Amino acid sequence: MEWFESWFESPYYHVLYKNRDFNEAQHFLDNLLQFLNLDLGSHILDLACGKGRHSVYLNKLGYQVTGADLSSYNVQQASLNANESLRFIKHDMREVITENAFDAVFNVFTSFGYFKDDSDNQKVLHAVSKELKPGGVFVLDFLNIHQTIDRLNPSEVKEIDGLIFKITKEILSGFIFKNIQVFDGDKSFDFQERVQALSENQLKLLIESSGLEVMHCFGDYELSEYDSSLSPRIILIAKKAE
Repeated sequence: MEWFESWFESPYYHVLYKNRDFNEAQHFLDNLLQFLNLDLGSHILDLACGKGRHSVYLNKLGYQVTGADLSSYNVQQASLNANESLRFIKHDMREVITENAFDAVFNVFTSFGYFKDDSDNQKVLHAVSKELKPGGVFVLDFLNIHQTIDRLNPSEVKEIDGLIFKITKEILSGFIFKNIQVFDGDKSFDFQERVQALSENQLKLLIESSGLEVMHCFGDYELSEYDSSLSPRIILIAKKAE
């Protein structure tokens, strides 16, 4: 079993990350949509949608949205918000949903680079390329590996809802490892997150080898120009040929 299959299905995952900033996420999407100028009613694929908070917001803005996630629990929770123009499906991002079906595919908040094998990352991007309509756009929002390494906190302890989370981080063999030990009363559980340490140039090469053309690279949710030493994010905008 891959690390994300057990961790994303765990209730502890949702406790640890329950305070993620919804306002920041919505602000990013507002900026992004203004830049992309997508017509209302466009069909957006929210790839690795989690419990669907971004999908729901996009749908409220007037877009047709499909949220796709590997976690059965996430899809079940997200589907409570489903309607005629908002659906959620259990899906492995390495597989194609439907060819030429989406005006845009969003993969946001570091939902890429989870796999051990580089070929799996490439499968994701080839699937995205096939899923996009001609002229469609792909948005990949990833951490800035340069800043992440510079500011890496090797260990921390968090107490949330009576649970203790002991977290250690390290860079090893081209991956950022985050080891999470959860103490729940007299029980303890071990989980791991693993994200490939991909630079902006590596991401660009991966995207372009899938047949998409990278048009822009931004460095934060305000869509400022990317600076490898200062930017917290790498946000790549790519386009499929018409």
